[in-house]
Amino acid sequence: MYRTVLAAVNEHLNSEIAARYAKHLARAAGAKLVICSVREPEQTEHAFELAREAAHRVQHGARELNVDAECLFEAGDASERLQAIVADRGIDILFAATRRKETHKRTLPGRHPGSRLLRLPCSVALVHVVHLGRISPRDILVPLKERIEHIPERAEFLALLAKAFEARVHLLHAARPLTRFFHGEMHLTPVQWEERTPPDLARFIDHLEGAGVRHEKRLLPGRAGKSITIEASSRRRDLIIMGASERGFLGFLRGLDPVREVLAETPCNVIVLKPER
Repeated sequence: MYRTVLAAVNEHLNSEIAARYAKHLARAAGAKLVICSVREPEQTEHAFELAREAAHRVQHGARELNVDAECLFEAGDASERLQAIVADRGIDILFAATRRKETHKRTLPGRHPGSRLLRLPCSVALVHVVHLGRISPRDILVPLKERIEHIPERAEFLALLAKAFEARVHLLHAARPLTRFFHGEMHLTPVQWEERTPPDLARFIDHLEGAGVRHEKRLLPGRAGKSITIEASSRRRDLIIMGASERGFLGFLRGLDPVREVLAETPCNVIVLKPER
């Protein structure tokens, strides 16, 4: 599914860490890695030189893993240049880092710079970096909603990263507590919660098992954002991978999605995937 992976790198360390995830996914998929740095009009020569050095470090590390890696250095508007590269190179997925201030601040519709990523004709993996020292995850937490879109690609993305890092996968479904009129909240046993596993979640698990991915499943009642952060913190997970449809991804960028709650409290790095295939 992924034949060409694009990593957007700038002078900030979080973009280099995002590119390292791209590097390992490319290795697991047998894909080519393209590392791109775009010098925008307001960027200084010193900042662009730092970006070039970061791109070369990622390229060197990729080649040590026997990944075919190429650096591209462009000038102009970053969104426009990335869009041209995606179209010209047949890019299947783009890795880019979030800016910390953008994950805590609400922005007006159409004003968020990340919303332009939605126009790219490829999948997008946004990496939110909070822990610089845990970039080789051994335990990956995957929150899943009742309805899951793009199940094959989401399962393959997870399977490739789990394979690349030899990581264990922990699936978490935070279900809404059941209520009964006049009787308040219903408390189900773990077996009863298991019996309520949604069909999409069952399909997702089938795809993972078909890829030979080791995993465990937890079905918990409660609010999704709070359950995810508690699970990640109490069980010391190294990485959270969350999915978003185009509508959900845009809501996340504008601060209207529960993903924002997770990003504000997460104890580990987070990848938000917008599938395209």
